[in-house]
Amino acid sequence: MATAGINATRYIRANPEGTIQFLVERQKIDRELAAATYDGVAKAFNEGGSVPEKGLRLVIEETKKAAKVNRDVSISEVADLTILREAEKELGIKGK
Repeated sequence: MATAGINATRYIRANPEGTIQFLVERQKIDRELAAATYDGVAKAFNEGGSVPEKGLRLVIEETKKAAKVNRDVSISEVADLTILREAEKELGIKGK
């Protein structure tokens, strides 16, 4: 399942027009909104097709600010990347 997710995000990054058209048809939204959605989603994933740890760190920091949390929060407290890293290894992708 994790490898399928990685492959899907690889497709999304490699095929913006196809992905935008998919969003228009499936989500029944206009092309402008689909393109904006694509831009936001595509940037969240690295070239290997997974969420980079740097991106997770940014989300954690923004969430800490919003929740007024002052302590350090490790990635392992909010996400278990074990299966993702195994899938990346299977696909020959170097994670991080």
